[in-house]
Amino acid sequence: MKVILKETIDSLGIIGSEVTVADGYARNYLLPQSKALKATPANRKILEQEKFKIELQIAKEKGLAEEMAKRLEGVTCKIVAKVSQEDRLYGSVSLRDILDTLETQDIKIEKQMVLLTEPIKTIGTFKIPIRIYKDVETEITVEIVPE
Repeated sequence: MKVILKETIDSLGIIGSEVTVADGYARNYLLPQSKALKATPANRKILEQEKFKIELQIAKEKGLAEEMAKRLEGVTCKIVAKVSQEDRLYGSVSLRDILDTLETQDIKIEKQMVLLTEPIKTIGTFKIPIRIYKDVETEITVEIVPE
């Protein structure tokens, strides 16, 4: 089913774009949550009339994302963990640990933004990419130190 997005959804596209999604996804999630409209000629006409508003909203979202990227640049997240004699962690440092530590520094980001491919299992310093918006990415430093 073709739908027109009413808000930016990371996995689909930006606000105002016309995308094709599974019928069930559109019927059960996007349309009831008012995140999209069916791509009909009438809705396309409405979209053309609101195109200026949509472009302003995209610029605003991107501006906020760039501002947040500047704030996150150079942020160091220090996590204390229990280690064995061989300097290996008991367990691992996961996405949740990173988000909790950032929250103590008054930095609130969503878990989808953190591009951690696998949990960290050794001590050391790691660069973790953060995707704030479609084309806006930055890195934070995660430092794992022994307890």
